[in-house]
Amino acid sequence: MLVYLDNCSTTKQYDKVTSKMLYYMENEFGNPSSLHSMGLSAEKALKEARGNISKALGFSDGEIFFTSGGTEADNLTLFGAAAAGKRRGNKIITTAVEHPAVTECCKKLSDMGVEVKYVGVDEKCRLNIGELIDGVDEKTILISMMHVNNETGTIMPLDEVARIKKNAVLHSDAVQSFCKLPLNDIKADIVTVSAHKIHGPKGCGAVAVRKGVNIAPHILGGGQEKNLRSGTENVAAIAGFGEAAEIAAADLKNRAQKLESARNYLLNGIKAEINDIMVNSVEETSISGKSGFCSPAILNISFLGTKGEVILHGLESDKIYVSTGAACSSNKKGKSRTLAAMGLTDKEIDGALRFSFNEFNTIEEMDFVLIKLKEQITRFRKSV
Repeated sequence: MLVYLDNCSTTKQYDKVTSKMLYYMENEFGNPSSLHSMGLSAEKALKEARGNISKALGFSDGEIFFTSGGTEADNLTLFGAAAAGKRRGNKIITTAVEHPAVTECCKKLSDMGVEVKYVGVDEKCRLNIGELIDGVDEKTILISMMHVNNETGTIMPLDEVARIKKNAVLHSDAVQSFCKLPLNDIKADIVTVSAHKIHGPKGCGAVAVRKGVNIAPHILGGGQEKNLRSGTENVAAIAGFGEAAEIAAADLKNRAQKLESARNYLLNGIKAEINDIMVNSVEETSISGKSGFCSPAILNISFLGTKGEVILHGLESDKIYVSTGAACSSNKKGKSRTLAAMGLTDKEIDGALRFSFNEFNTIEEMDFVLIKLKEQITRFRKSV
């Protein structure tokens, strides 16, 4: 049995996505900027995908711009919003637990003279809203806050932030919530998403920008994507992204319930079968996206007295795939910034594993994971 529980890192493409991509690679391979019929067919594919993604986001009063992925989408937003708003102010507020695609941009912007404030979280990764309120002032041009934390699954209070942001633009990295939680009520001005987190292709993302919000272009050239992001669009990947968004959003509540069922079954099993654990995620989930609760797709637990990386490879030998944290920063030395910001000790961070789910995971798989996880934890603890 193969059990894949690293869906925050990437997901397996839907078969229909692969088929659609192959069709455009083999048959409709024209440049969408060309004036002939093949170009027009490619342009039509982009338009269809924009519509599917906009509908899945519930983003009717804005535009969709395609990028090479979530990281580029965040970069475009951070640098673009800072450049567009420099006459109004010079301050950006973000959180201490953002994805590196945001934090690394903030570091660069700080080096360029922009004031960056990082808002803290509690032991369950819930935002210190009072600290954020104190930080917002008239010179704040951008607030960047993910919707769902990629390591713990905590749902951030974007609705509250939208009420107190004053004149700042509110950006949300919704990579881990898109097509997993409803986004219709999110009041963010800019939302960034990624295809490969929703059973679409790698190397494709999008920025959704509400009407009236301005961001400066980050990649210059031929003026594609209405001059916001130059470069010939990856038509096959974008068509696949649109297909994945249409499939994933079609039965969102049912899909979320499947995620919740597998996640909570595994959590309860771990609590019953394995001692000396620390549940780092908020235990209660919300399939409606209620802030302060946890996404049904993510579970983070520290197994005290172990090393997560060793347990990960032990599970891998049983064809169970999990992670110790964000895949995008796994090649960097050091502890998880998110878990450290939550107040965990080095030993507690060392023993942390992240389980992330898709709608195809089953209870039978979770029973198998529980057996093998208990074996690996017991073996490690006996060896030290």
